[in-house]
Amino acid sequence: MKAARLYGSGDLRVEDIATPGAPDAGWVKLRVDAAGICGSDLHNFRTGQWISRSPSTAGHELTGTVTAIGEGVDTVAIGDRVVADSRFWCGDCAQCRAGRRHLCASLGFVGEICDGGFAEQAVLPARLLHTIDAALDERVAAMAEPLAVALHAVRRLPKTAGSVLVVGCGPIGGLAALLLSRSFAGTVLVADRNQARCARVAQVTGATIVELDRDALAAATANAPLLAAIEATGSIAALNQLLGVLDPGGTVAMVGIFHGRLDIDPNMLVEREIGLLGCHAFADELPEAVRMLGELSEPLLALIDQEIGLDEVPAAYQRLLAGRSDGLKTIIRMRQPVEQS
Repeated sequence: MKAARLYGSGDLRVEDIATPGAPDAGWVKLRVDAAGICGSDLHNFRTGQWISRSPSTAGHELTGTVTAIGEGVDTVAIGDRVVADSRFWCGDCAQCRAGRRHLCASLGFVGEICDGGFAEQAVLPARLLHTIDAALDERVAAMAEPLAVALHAVRRLPKTAGSVLVVGCGPIGGLAALLLSRSFAGTVLVADRNQARCARVAQVTGATIVELDRDALAAATANAPLLAAIEATGSIAALNQLLGVLDPGGTVAMVGIFHGRLDIDPNMLVEREIGLLGCHAFADELPEAVRMLGELSEPLLALIDQEIGLDEVPAAYQRLLAGRSDGLKTIIRMRQPVEQS
């Protein structure tokens, strides 16, 4: 079968590999239907930060159809359509026992600890799989995992009135804006240096585009304090700029994957009582994100950047790293749809 495999930093190869055999006890074999390219996939390709085995089939945002089940599996059946939890947790550490699997002491991810979804078939632990509606569009289903990440970031923000600013209109920022547009009573603001992508998110969500300067934000908020923001760029410069426009008492939910280190005066946080909240993956939000997929199908489809095949994955990595996209998510479809004549 064909798979996109990461060998090392900057070394991603699409190649033919052996088809998986019968799954072990507790594991399930899938025909992968679709998968999404994540910013963390790009970060790992660029830096090699999370390469724990080489080569490994990348991809943790995936949906597929069950084709075989290992001994003892009774949570899914052959023919079920599923999405995968990306988190590979131990289940034994204090955090796991407390229900905080996203903070597992030995946490890894699908596509790292085990082979992921950038392949025609995948084998995963049954505990990671959630069944979905058989009629759900596979492109929408592939966005369940990033939707859960965005939902976790939104929920980390304190309850506030007025405005919420989302900095970064990539997959997580754009999905956070979509969720806020459905649940937040105030004004949703978005900012991104990629103007085309920002415009796409604003069009789909109804958010207001702003620049990260005090005058622009004052005009957009009618001079009301800005007390809540989501940082989804992973840019040190963008975070510094955001901290400069956030009002005293404000909170930033940080969900971007950063390159470099932050150099700030901690007295600024103390004197202005600014809160920085880390948002790592998701806690228990994936089942709820799955339930949302049907009602969010139309806007999710409208936010897709490109649909590609496996052979196009390396070129897509280069395009996305260069910032050449005007949508949120590049979707890999293992079987291209048949055009109707």
